[in-house]
Amino acid sequence: MVSAVKRLLSILDLEQLEHNLFRGRSPQDGWQRVFGGQVIGQALVAAERTVDARMAHSLHAYFMRPGDPAVPIIYEVDRIRDGRSFNTRRVVAIQHGHAIFSMSVSFHLEEDGFDHQSDMPDVPKPEDLPSINDIKEQFLDQMPPNIKRYFERERPIELRPVDSSRFFDPKKRTPTQSIWIRATDDLPDDPALHQCALAYASDFSLLDTALIAHGRLLFDPGLMMASLDHAMWFHRPCRADTWLLYTMDSPAAHGARGFCRGSIFTPDGVLVASVAQEGLIRERREMKPA
Repeated sequence: MVSAVKRLLSILDLEQLEHNLFRGRSPQDGWQRVFGGQVIGQALVAAERTVDARMAHSLHAYFMRPGDPAVPIIYEVDRIRDGRSFNTRRVVAIQHGHAIFSMSVSFHLEEDGFDHQSDMPDVPKPEDLPSINDIKEQFLDQMPPNIKRYFERERPIELRPVDSSRFFDPKKRTPTQSIWIRATDDLPDDPALHQCALAYASDFSLLDTALIAHGRLLFDPGLMMASLDHAMWFHRPCRADTWLLYTMDSPAAHGARGFCRGSIFTPDGVLVASVAQEGLIRERREMKPA
């Protein structure tokens, strides 16, 4: 059986159709729409395939339409600028003749400069925390069928929440959370690929942080949620197949939109990436019988 990480690597290995044109495919796992992290990761792969010897330092993306997992996604890259220090790319993801996603990516030639960072919070190590498999056994029966199927299948990213108590005691809390993440198997020694895998993983649990302030959960059947935009800054290289601490908070939610931020640290406290996202959060309207 093919492992989840090998499926992820296959998903990130885009087919080149033309000079600036790439095709990506989605896993056939029964979801009605494409996972946002997949589109971010594939779009970053497409952009990186058009740049030599430079790493991405930031990306800014917008989700415009739900992706259809049943058909391939076409990624069109616009080589906006190639400078002495920076390269700029714009990537548009297309399905059924329409843009479903747009992303700008900036690449930077490695150079020396000022160096400082925020401190990593003091949290338990991942080895001392229950795995998501340990947690799900306690509330699996309470999940809607589609979310239950999601937790039962093998996934390429392992998650270990620092505090899992909100899953069992749904009360309003300060909207912050920390989760250890890593790929569930070794990845090739390609720094660009580790960036793309980290971009893929950065969409896990981020928007969920806004729900903590309201005592709700991501798999609440009464909610409709979708990412609207996603921004990410890569500060330093890292490996996505070793443990990384993803700390998140949600400063605001208003008008059916929730805003969340994240910082990603290595176990020894090095800040490797920052993330920001706004997402749609709506109460589902009950259909009244005719």
